[in-house]
Amino acid sequence: MAAPKARRPAGGVELPAPRKRAAAELAKLFKSGMRVALTTHVNADGDGLGSEVALWHILTAKGVRAVITNPTPVPEHYAFLLRGIEHADKSREAVRHLRRADAVVVLDISDLGRLGQLGEVLRERKVPVACIDHHATDGVLPDGPRLVDPEACATGELVYDLARARRWALSGDAARALYVAILTDTGGFRFSNTSPRALRIAADLLEHGLDPEEIYREVYASSSEGRVRLLAEVLETLVVEPELGLAWVTVPPGALERYGVDPEELEGVAEFPRSIKGVRLALLFRQLANGRVKISFRSVGDVDVAKLAAQFGGGGHQRASGASLVGSLAEVQATVLQVCRELLASNRSR
Repeated sequence: MAAPKARRPAGGVELPAPRKRAAAELAKLFKSGMRVALTTHVNADGDGLGSEVALWHILTAKGVRAVITNPTPVPEHYAFLLRGIEHADKSREAVRHLRRADAVVVLDISDLGRLGQLGEVLRERKVPVACIDHHATDGVLPDGPRLVDPEACATGELVYDLARARRWALSGDAARALYVAILTDTGGFRFSNTSPRALRIAADLLEHGLDPEEIYREVYASSSEGRVRLLAEVLETLVVEPELGLAWVTVPPGALERYGVDPEELEGVAEFPRSIKGVRLALLFRQLANGRVKISFRSVGDVDVAKLAAQFGGGGHQRASGASLVGSLAEVQATVLQVCRELLASNRSR
């Protein structure tokens, strides 16, 4: 991948006043020489990882001793964001680094429950825990400054705003990480959260010398053979109820192991049932090893899956959310699908 241009100021995209004030409060947390741990949710996606990699570059340039401490390893198809700074990722020693940090920044989530085993470690700490997030659902975190706005297209947009508000320079590598964050959370600039502002920010980030085609290849055109074969098997499970606009697919038990595929490689699979004409609500079911079943919700139109997921203890975006329930695959499917059918029937009758 070609090297991005040298560092330049975050550019000329108008900054909403409330975000500017929140960014100013958050920026007060960071002091040169302090230890700051950056973390995001289990199975980091492009927005979570891109946002923390960008923030790592920004803080390191300010003299902050930042490290990335995620609850699960970096997904292979996003590892290019850490190329040349592999030392920044301390996820294998996350507990140790969280316990010695002077402050923690949680990105792309606002709830301890999404941090896996690191949630309890963070709960025990008596240090500020900042949060940068754009999800519509609330969570619980220890006290600290907040830069949170569900109107943002991605957490990466808020990290960009933090740099913009403080006039902190963005290196080419930071710009690339933020571009990946926004690109992936807008579905390649296809989803309803693709605002005019998101496109202006993306344009400004490209001015740093990024190659969008190279980034596309890294993010979307580097699938393993196992993922493609797994996708074929998952799509064989497709069920569609056209009268309601409901569709779902299921990951067959043992399929991930059979094809040597990591869970994060399921990212995007739920888009296939959602892409069917007339479908308003699509789901992906996967049995976890801990006796729970993970459900990914995707919607089109007026179906708010953030509220739907919240009924099951989950959350996320209005069009893309997730949850997990205790029970067998058949039990959870029966429970969740019944609620979904009732929701769709109610919406249709309005």
